[in-house]
Amino acid sequence: MSDALLREAICRFAASLYRRGLTPGASGNISARTGDGGLLVTPTGSSFGALDPARLSRLDASGALVDGDPPTKEMPLHQAFYETRKGAGAVVHLHSTHSVALSMLPETDPDCVLPPLTAYSVMRLGRVRLLPYFRPGDPAMGDAVRGLAGRRSAVLLANHGPVVAGRDLEAAVWAMEELEETAKLTLLTRGLGPVGLNDAQIADIVKHYGVEW
Repeated sequence: MSDALLREAICRFAASLYRRGLTPGASGNISARTGDGGLLVTPTGSSFGALDPARLSRLDASGALVDGDPPTKEMPLHQAFYETRKGAGAVVHLHSTHSVALSMLPETDPDCVLPPLTAYSVMRLGRVRLLPYFRPGDPAMGDAVRGLAGRRSAVLLANHGPVVAGRDLEAAVWAMEELEETAKLTLLTRGLGPVGLNDAQIADIVKHYGVEW
């Protein structure tokens, strides 16, 4: 995909996420790999609802800003996913309400935040790890992701929001939407004894789709 098309796609997906209330105000950020190994990134302090394709941050393969506005302060987080997951083509981070709520509940399992309630959450996300609270922009967030050694494509930052890496922009956005919807299901069914997928059903999905679980 050309840089021009990728710029348009980032702004289109961001606007869709914003219109549906999945990340408010000037929160959230997106990055995507360009054909030359660089990145296009949403600028710091920008709103998903009003992105200008021409002002997206353009980074070269070394991570240096070569065009556009300064990138999100969460770049250490994005870079850590690209470094540890070689197939990653895009990273999406939101401040979506249900996921953030789940991150603050003491009964949430830090090794598997989302119970296996649906097949698509297992297929698109695998196990989602809860990471501790970090100040926004703290480079330690990147170190925490590196500590997972590429074994997780999605994490939830406590009191902050989810982060998902995908093979391309579309896959990352769709996986993020699945994460937020599953967080909503988890909260809606908490305490009601929901019947999720059993071990055999999960194993079948893992085998059939090559899921990391």
